[in-house]
Amino acid sequence: MTSTSTDIDLVMRSPTMATAGKAIRDPRLDFFRGFAMFMILVAHTPGNAWTLWIFPARWGFSDATEIFVFCSGMASAIAFGRTFDRAGWLLGAARVAYRVWQIYWAHICLFVAIVTIMAAIDASGWYPDRDYIGSLNLWKFFIDPAPQLIGLMTLTYVPNYFDVLPMYMAVLAMMPFVMALSRVSLPLLGAVLIGVWLLAQEALLSWLGLSALHLSLPAEPWSDRQWFFNPFGWQLVFFTGFALMRGWIPAPPVTPWLVALTLAVVVLSAVHSNVGARAFGFAIEWRQANGAWFDKSDFAILRYVDFLSLAYLAWAAAGERGHRLIATGQGVAARLWDETVQIVMTVGQQSLAVFVFSMALARVNGYILDVIGRNAMTWTLVNLTGFGLLVACAFCVGWFKSQPWRAQR
Repeated sequence: MTSTSTDIDLVMRSPTMATAGKAIRDPRLDFFRGFAMFMILVAHTPGNAWTLWIFPARWGFSDATEIFVFCSGMASAIAFGRTFDRAGWLLGAARVAYRVWQIYWAHICLFVAIVTIMAAIDASGWYPDRDYIGSLNLWKFFIDPAPQLIGLMTLTYVPNYFDVLPMYMAVLAMMPFVMALSRVSLPLLGAVLIGVWLLAQEALLSWLGLSALHLSLPAEPWSDRQWFFNPFGWQLVFFTGFALMRGWIPAPPVTPWLVALTLAVVVLSAVHSNVGARAFGFAIEWRQANGAWFDKSDFAILRYVDFLSLAYLAWAAAGERGHRLIATGQGVAARLWDETVQIVMTVGQQSLAVFVFSMALARVNGYILDVIGRNAMTWTLVNLTGFGLLVACAFCVGWFKSQPWRAQR
């Protein structure tokens, strides 16, 4: 692809609403979701040194999960919101239920695939120095499979590493309620969503002596462990994106003072981040004493503030309708940038399929690193190959979705 006025016009014609009865994709959503997919692969690859430097996870309180959930909320406002408007609440709820059903089976298949891969590696004896089933704490599943299968199918057995899609399903399942309440009162809806988020904050409730009110879901039948990604907390970032795209919350203006404020928040977060703590001794002590304020499981307040600041800066940098994502020059660098943007956007367009694939690929990549060793060259080889496989997955899924056989006679 070359950088031409046609490319720029394409982005400029990609609004965040329906046009001529057809939903148009927002290039910013696809780009940032695609970016998140690459970061998620790096983060989930065991023993991956690149994880120490990924952005934004190691440079602030939020990470790629917030990007994925927030952009998914915005995309859901386009995809599902129009159905509620056009076809009514009942059919809108039915479409949401169908999507939850799809994600449910993606979750089940992902679990079965990864468990099979880990069991096959252990059974093969290819790398006897490591217990791959134990690395995901799955021995209980193999020792006593019957109750764990019931728990798996009912989402009452949600091992760590398999917890993102259940959270996503639970948040999506809240959408019909949100749409119904939005027709009653938007301020009331906002108060309810914030109230649900507050009831998910275990540390805050414990401090207030109200631990019994903590909203969470059980993750395994033999202990009191809860879902790592508490959907009652994470719904806040999802429905923030949803509300922005629906127009319930006005888009903030791009002004120098707001850019300066959000940039200050991001810098302050970076100082107290994993990377910042290596440079500033006081940051280590602060993180140890104040972990509840940026707790990932319940989606604590500092994660929200940090992510909104990053999202605002990214939104301002991308420009209206993402026109700055497309280079305006004609040189090699401009063409290379445009090609890269289009590739990342393609990955973002197929985010669910790419995410499921990347979670399995990450475990395989970890095994490969165990076999070939870990150094700068092998980390680079495995990560870049993994990126290429994510891109191939996205293009392959896109090809199947296009149903090219329909064009054949």
